[in-house]
Amino acid sequence: MTSTATALQVKVFADGADLHGITALAADPFIKGFTTNPTLMRQAGISDYERFAHDVLAVIGDRPISFEVFSDDFDEMEKQARRIAEWGPNVFVKIPVGNTLGLSSETLVRRLADAGVRQNVTAIFTLDQTDRIVRCLADGPAANVSIFAGRIADAGVDPLPIMSDAVALLADHPHVELIWASPREVLNIVQADAVGCHIITVTKDILNKLPMIGKDLGDLSLDTVKMFYGDALRAGFAL
Repeated sequence: MTSTATALQVKVFADGADLHGITALAADPFIKGFTTNPTLMRQAGISDYERFAHDVLAVIGDRPISFEVFSDDFDEMEKQARRIAEWGPNVFVKIPVGNTLGLSSETLVRRLADAGVRQNVTAIFTLDQTDRIVRCLADGPAANVSIFAGRIADAGVDPLPIMSDAVALLADHPHVELIWASPREVLNIVQADAVGCHIITVTKDILNKLPMIGKDLGDLSLDTVKMFYGDALRAGFAL
């Protein structure tokens, strides 16, 4: 890890569902927490949700981790959330900002906050959603709000103003931390740090590129030329 990377103030959380990979990352003090979701778990072939969660909790120590509910019904979400919250004091329950009918989760989020459940409200895309959810979390325990900055950028919208304004929205609620979710490149980590975002969730492919932060661009140019030349030699190209 470069000194530039370790000097970042934004906390890097590893995002994934591979137990072997999580175990390896748990040995790295640079990784400050973990997140996962049903999509990642399905891709990893997880079939027993609770067993996987307890296996993960056994290797990550006291670092925070988010596990997501998987119902579309708010009453069932609440039951799942309360059960998940019992798995450990470092567990944050991921609650989607709404259900598949487009109905807001605000009432549920407020009820869980009042009950002392640590939440990570996810799939947030707008400042209006952020403001409404933060109001629901205002009198509760430690919480996260996850804005999907990467997907906002995929829509052709610059996420930086949204993330910067979201940091300001959270300023009066220090127990609520902003997560830059769905990053697409290492630059997003630097951007998140620059706007004062508290946390960024990072997948394995981006984590593997972290040593490049702060690297001299001239050196990178030379490395790239060497890569092209070496691959051409190995391919045996001739004209």
